[in-house]
Amino acid sequence: MGLYSNHLRPRLHALALNTRLTGDVRDRVCAGLTGDVLEIGYGAALNQPHLPPGVRGVWAVEPSATALRLGEGRRTASTVPVVVAGDDAQVLPFPDDRFDAALCTWVLCGIPDPGAALAEVARVLKPGAALHFVEHGLAPDSGVVRWQRRGNRLNRAVAGCILDNDVRGLLDSSPLTVTALDTWYQEGAPRPSAYMYAGRATA
Repeated sequence: MGLYSNHLRPRLHALALNTRLTGDVRDRVCAGLTGDVLEIGYGAALNQPHLPPGVRGVWAVEPSATALRLGEGRRTASTVPVVVAGDDAQVLPFPDDRFDAALCTWVLCGIPDPGAALAEVARVLKPGAALHFVEHGLAPDSGVVRWQRRGNRLNRAVAGCILDNDVRGLLDSSPLTVTALDTWYQEGAPRPSAYMYAGRATA
């Protein structure tokens, strides 16, 4: 699994979440970001072209060296500087109240302890600052949930994440307060992986 998880899976993620498929959602989620922004699960810099002009810099937390290499071109083309500043969202190397905003896109489903990651995000955000997020997760329809749970083992092996992540439950259990939330089935995606949660949660 080392070769696959270290080298092939990051390429699969970059392909499956490419701008043609996710650009509109990334534009919505990145809208309103300003100042110094923490991004957990930075990946292959797929959000970089969607950052608004108010962003002063991005502090990227990303465990995959391959993903970071895949994003070199997007970072080079961007006017927003990026500091690669950590590899574990569950233990962030930043002081309290450090950031003006935070960003995560399709990340929480693959973190071993997403609750710990959200608590860390809340800690390093300035009071009143917001996490901007989009995640796939637990569907509202029991039939879809059954397929999500059946597919979890395979999806974890292939994509490194679970399908039935309880995004709203995780946010409600965290120190963050959800202030905006949209949910929908993403058109064209298999329904077990298509239920999306997007919004903001404030420290």
